[in-house]
Amino acid sequence: MFDGYDSCSDDTSSSSSSDDSEDEVPSIPASLPIIKNNGQVYTYPDGKAGMATCEMCGMVGVRDAFYSKTKRFCSVSCSRSYSSNSKKASILARLQGKPPTKKAKVLQKQPLMAKLAAYAQYQASQQNQAKSKSVIPIEGFDWGQYVGANNLVGAPVSCFKHVPMGNCWGDLEEGLRIEVPNTDTTLSAKVYWVAMIVKLTGFKARLRYEGFDSDGNQDFWCNLCVSEVHPVGWCASNGKPLVPPKSIQHKYSNWKAFLVKRLTGAKTLPPDFASKVEESRNYPFKKLMRVEVVDKTHLCRTRVALVEQVIGGRLRLVYEESEDGTDDFWCHMLSPLIHYIGWSRSIGHRFKRSDVSRKTEGQTEAPAQLFLKVKDVDQSGEWFRDGMKLEAIDPLNLSAICVATVRKVLADGYLMIAIDGSEAADGSDWFCYHATSPSIFPVGFCEINNIELAPPRGYTKRPFKWFDYLRETRSIAAPVKLFSKDIPNHGFRAGMKLEAVDLMEPRLVCVATVTRIIHRLLCIHFDGWEDEYDQWVDCESPDLYPVGWCQLTGYQLQPPAAQTTREIQLNVTKQKKKTPQYKGQKKKRKISLGRRLVGFGGPFRRRTFSGDDDEHTPPFLPPRLPGSRRHPAAEFGHSFNPETLLQLKEEVDEFTISQGISDQETNGSSKYCTKQEP
Repeated sequence: MFDGYDSCSDDTSSSSSSDDSEDEVPSIPASLPIIKNNGQVYTYPDGKAGMATCEMCGMVGVRDAFYSKTKRFCSVSCSRSYSSNSKKASILARLQGKPPTKKAKVLQKQPLMAKLAAYAQYQASQQNQAKSKSVIPIEGFDWGQYVGANNLVGAPVSCFKHVPMGNCWGDLEEGLRIEVPNTDTTLSAKVYWVAMIVKLTGFKARLRYEGFDSDGNQDFWCNLCVSEVHPVGWCASNGKPLVPPKSIQHKYSNWKAFLVKRLTGAKTLPPDFASKVEESRNYPFKKLMRVEVVDKTHLCRTRVALVEQVIGGRLRLVYEESEDGTDDFWCHMLSPLIHYIGWSRSIGHRFKRSDVSRKTEGQTEAPAQLFLKVKDVDQSGEWFRDGMKLEAIDPLNLSAICVATVRKVLADGYLMIAIDGSEAADGSDWFCYHATSPSIFPVGFCEINNIELAPPRGYTKRPFKWFDYLRETRSIAAPVKLFSKDIPNHGFRAGMKLEAVDLMEPRLVCVATVTRIIHRLLCIHFDGWEDEYDQWVDCESPDLYPVGWCQLTGYQLQPPAAQTTREIQLNVTKQKKKTPQYKGQKKKRKISLGRRLVGFGGPFRRRTFSGDDDEHTPPFLPPRLPGSRRHPAAEFGHSFNPETLLQLKEEVDEFTISQGISDQETNGSSKYCTKQEP
């Protein structure tokens, strides 16, 4: 095991430092303008010539990479949004010095980034023949510094079964020893040393070289799934030298004996750890596979889309009828919104036939076994019926659980549901949930769990009472026993850090925190943003990832809003508030019931409690149980008549007790407790 130990000193390796200096990236002159975009810093030697500022979101970039002939906008989305009714509000916000919305920081498509980088490099090479690089990548978000400075805790990888190593991470723990590159050396050759895991946060680990004992000043953070991390004994097997850090070389005369003593009885990574990581990163979906996915513009139907890109199991789908490939949709391969070709016909779901008669070469239909499997249900006995009332997440307002109605019962346990008071005349806003979905609840669920229930729009009686509403509408509540009561032992705790998809902009994966747990529901807070944008997400949602997932898969991580705002230097007045508000385009407008635009390229109807339609830009998303506990618009409470609703309340209580504690701050086990959050 210790044959790889090398006792050579690196005190006389000054020549190597000069060689290394040739590869160092030179500092950027203060006079040289910088373009920041998509996690990259681009220097542009021409000064203002060739640069442009988007008139919608304020993003600065190379003029030739901008959209439209006039080069006024950075993307098609900004061009369309500029002409909408929210134009004045967005421009006014920028002039007042308010930070850009998340839309301004949305991941740019790779072709645009490639064009931007290539153009900047070309201009620099023409005007500056020096060795300094024209494209200098900036460091991404530093999870280690963020977690270490605030003594934070990350959710364990074992909480996320859909990520690499999610099913075989349990044996990794603090105190485990590994072999990693030794950066505290002046040797020209690459050398290694043994380090101990001091703290484990998702995929990231705080490491300490052996020999530093309790001194943590030289600790560093590393992603355990990268290729530079190896089990103890790897160096000996592969002929790599083990060299102690230069700063502590003087502490021991016999480092080999020191290692033998320290590593006796210690745990390390399994020998096949690296191969398991690679194996778990193989995703079955491939480019040009055809799938059925929800139609962004009409939630009640599906369309055919092609897989355009696969990143860490996340799919960028392009609708088959999109000519330029910009009509896309992001979701995870385990999302309930995508299905195999023919799924809609098999269950009786509405489907829009494609007008494309000629298929692109290489297209194949994704096999049915690749998609999320739902539980089998028995619809022969007591089952959901048309007109039954329940509580459900509104997919057009992810922060609200609303009064809803079953509109149509499909095959295989699927239901078409509509939000009361907000239905389109043609039913185009009905949405599909499975009967076992964690996005639907029995009548009274919100009241039991201290979550605001959004009353039907136009319903004037306040406070809202289910008993009165059922009597007035001459309807019945869906039986409690028809709803799913399963709660996995998920392992999440309040305060844990993670990386989460912003379901209002599903291309974005952001730094987030679990702030509240109710049964299997997690309240996800996006660090740096206001509480009003928290989202309720199921504990098994494929839109949640452990710390370090973005680094491992190559997906861009959106840092907390406060940090992003500091990095984007726009010519606007400095923001006074410490925490920027993620308000998006919130200009309210009236539109007809039949017009419901949902997509990346344009605004969509977001239902509000005031009865107006709130114009917003995010696409339709997987309904992931957003809660309205702290939603600013949830100003109307509701109560129950304990006498007339005694039987119903007993059923809901039984439903809640069978799921676990009412406001569960532990791990989702079945232990019952009556703790309520104030």
